[in-house]
Amino acid sequence: MSLIKFLLNQELREESDLSPNMTVLNYLRTRVGKTGTKEGCGSGDCGACTVVLGEREGDTLRYQTVNSCLTFISTLHGKQLLTVEDLKAQDGSLHPVQQALVDFHGSQCGFCTPGFIMSMFSLSKNKPKAKQHDILEALAGNLCRCTGYRPIVDAAKHIAEQPALVDQFSRYQTETLARLDLIEADTLVTLNGNDKVCFSPTSSDQLAALLVEHPDAQLLAGGTDLALQVTQFYRELPKMIYVGNVAELKQLSEDDEQLVIGAARSLTDSFEALSRVFPDMGELLERFASLQIRNQGTLGGNIGNASPIGDAPPVLMALDARLVLRKGDTRRELAIEDYFLDYKKTAQQASEFIEHIIVPKPKAGQYFKVYKLSKRLDDDISAVCGAFNLTITDGKVTDARIAFGGMAGVPKRAATCEQALLNQPWNLATVKTAMLALTGDFEPLSDFRASKEYRSKTATNLLYKYFLEQQSLQLETRVTSYV
Repeated sequence: MSLIKFLLNQELREESDLSPNMTVLNYLRTRVGKTGTKEGCGSGDCGACTVVLGEREGDTLRYQTVNSCLTFISTLHGKQLLTVEDLKAQDGSLHPVQQALVDFHGSQCGFCTPGFIMSMFSLSKNKPKAKQHDILEALAGNLCRCTGYRPIVDAAKHIAEQPALVDQFSRYQTETLARLDLIEADTLVTLNGNDKVCFSPTSSDQLAALLVEHPDAQLLAGGTDLALQVTQFYRELPKMIYVGNVAELKQLSEDDEQLVIGAARSLTDSFEALSRVFPDMGELLERFASLQIRNQGTLGGNIGNASPIGDAPPVLMALDARLVLRKGDTRRELAIEDYFLDYKKTAQQASEFIEHIIVPKPKAGQYFKVYKLSKRLDDDISAVCGAFNLTITDGKVTDARIAFGGMAGVPKRAATCEQALLNQPWNLATVKTAMLALTGDFEPLSDFRASKEYRSKTATNLLYKYFLEQQSLQLETRVTSYV
């Protein structure tokens, strides 16, 4: 099918001659004339462009916030798109979320307000009785430079204290679901325009065949990094394959030994299992960019992007994760530490893609921790991310896996440090020896996030922090615990 179909509020839109490089933000502002959605940073950091996507989940609609500046129009097929203009009632009155922001004086210049409105709207739908933590998480991806957050948070609290919200979206939910069901969601969709093309397969087999036929195509999952090529660097993406409609790549399975996570499963959808099995990874994911980014960004994308500051790769290295790579009908498994070869260079072959990530569950005696150092608590990139996974048996280190992001051109294990720990007694003397060994594992660079000296010093200190936490579970060492 050479067109995409989606609902813009309740209006069915069919688009067949649009550039796949067009973002939802530009579509709304230039093609539809809905200018309530604002462009702030154009990079997914400020949240001024926040919109809400609705999709069927069982018998209900699931609403999720996304940054429209990073969302390509080609990803909307089969979904409902809601903007701030859609929230007003048929009689023209404000939506309860909008009214709350007015009543609590939550807006001054108003530029960021539409994004806050959409985040609060989605929160009211997903968590009607939201707690403080839920509110702060929902609003962490929306920046305000003049109002101050207290009245905005107060407005969100007020909504959470009211009876369950009944609005036009809940009243028309059955009708909306029926209209979405009429859109063919299980067929290959192609969007052509301006000499560019985006394919949207619906199965892993389709995806594999397309990549063999188009080895030069770029894979698009959440697009939270790829879209920056268009919005920040003004480059063209002539050929893309969108994997967000491939059902197999969005599944998660679990047994007694491991988690198997589809590469296109969002970080939000992966959170429950990962945080339950690895509580420290859950804490990391809560600080992974913003909710808007986590709703779109995927574990496979964070790996495949091959960024040296990606948060997931060092964690997965410490956990001894493996990748299932597929090319055509051939699959192979690869340890994630063998995937990264050099800066932005991986072992992934032409026409090959990450299909699944296999994460072993912890075994007896393992003690896993991860630490992220960044300038901001939320919505920020790591200066250093350290992951530690030691097995301690009868007071001796019998296995050690330690990995860092932000310390080299690739995420990397601290091999010398690990060797200094292996088969040694687990005590302060051993840790100090390993800290010294760790200084030889990396030659970090200085950039605007941190100096090389800061990175080297904090990396060794994180090993000491790990030791302190392991020795005393009651010792509070994390500033995040006081938020």
